[in-house]
Amino acid sequence: MKVISPELKGHIAEELTSMVTCWVLTRRDGVRLAFTTHDREIYFDNLTFRPVNSFLPSAVSSTNSLNVDNLEVSALLSSDGIDAADISAGLFDHGAISIFQVNWRDLSQGKLYIRSGWLGEFTLKDQNFTVEIRGLTQKLQQVIGDVFSPECRADLGADKCHVNLAQYSNLGFVTEVLSRESFTDAARLEADGWYDYGMLRWVRGANAGFKAEVKIFSAGQFVLYDKPPKPMQVGDMYLALAGCDKRSATCKNKFQNFGNFKGETAIPGTDSLYNYPGLK
Repeated sequence: MKVISPELKGHIAEELTSMVTCWVLTRRDGVRLAFTTHDREIYFDNLTFRPVNSFLPSAVSSTNSLNVDNLEVSALLSSDGIDAADISAGLFDHGAISIFQVNWRDLSQGKLYIRSGWLGEFTLKDQNFTVEIRGLTQKLQQVIGDVFSPECRADLGADKCHVNLAQYSNLGFVTEVLSRESFTDAARLEADGWYDYGMLRWVRGANAGFKAEVKIFSAGQFVLYDKPPKPMQVGDMYLALAGCDKRSATCKNKFQNFGNFKGETAIPGTDSLYNYPGLK
């Protein structure tokens, strides 16, 4: 049940209304961005809502069951609001969003909440982006606790892992750019695969602060899963963290950390279903 002021309720009941949609994005670093479908700026709740006529929310589906409420928002990328570089850099990942409507002719009537939640997966295409809004019911479908698995459930360097990341992190420089997502550092002497599944963070250059997972490392060449927002340049500095494939042999031989391995190596696989008495 939505609670609104009597004045706003009366306005909505009229044949002609002056309602507009507003939305507030709060990034994980605390930066707040406010937009509206109105053709002029609106000052409300100590925020200035900038016009974004391309804002297009999908139909909202809500039920009294534990199903995840569905809502997607599509909009154009804009240089003064949200751009592809910020999205690719992960600045909006898991950010909070609040969507509501107001009467732009009389903001004192308050607001009508549409949806509040968290940003899900972004989809970029041309100059548009689409993002899924996830509500509270989505959290009720998440697994709480540990699930038995043959692979390690801990993240490298996390509290349950206890690996000292400083011992497996190395600074380096780009010596040759091969493509938008690949480069070479001739000074890297680690074995092939050492940085596979690891994380690379740009320290200096046009992409400073951007992080990307390493797809392949071989003979000093890095291939990244995600393209940096800006083209790489020779001399750009990066910090590379060794990768972990979650296997027990890697934990034991590469990180000497098998005592903290968070998997169950003796779990039988699906082939064990065929092992029964009398089977030849």
